[in-house]
Amino acid sequence: MSAAIQLICHRAGALRLRWWPGQLRQLRALLDDHSFWAQGRSPAQLRQMLAGSQAVVSAWRGGRLVGFGRATSDGVFRAVLWDVVVAGEEQGQGLGRQLVEALLASRNLAGVERVYLMTTNSTGFYKRLGFDVITNQKLMILDQSSG
Repeated sequence: MSAAIQLICHRAGALRLRWWPGQLRQLRALLDDHSFWAQGRSPAQLRQMLAGSQAVVSAWRGGRLVGFGRATSDGVFRAVLWDVVVAGEEQGQGLGRQLVEALLASRNLAGVERVYLMTTNSTGFYKRLGFDVITNQKLMILDQSSG
């Protein structure tokens, strides 16, 4: 029988995830293996990303990271969910819902006026959680990564 999943709601900046090498390695592997948009992030980039996040939630089965999500927010008007990822073998069992609900209930997001997110292929999942597709706004991007 496998261990139960433990959900951890980290403090802003996720100090433990940032500085425990084994946890940071597991986060990198989860993102590399189960997302297309967050592959190849360096440990330094992950540390900076976590430091700038106001809400971070991780899910563990035993000592193995199986889910992760984070958010940024001004704490009053706007928040954005980022990098909600669930390991493939854990998908379809409600873990993604638990991650999102924990992020929304976190001290820095609870009660904000609007919560945004971007998704490529999980629209149905987020609609089931109460998010709406907005057609009267345009997603715009300034890509500064290509220098």
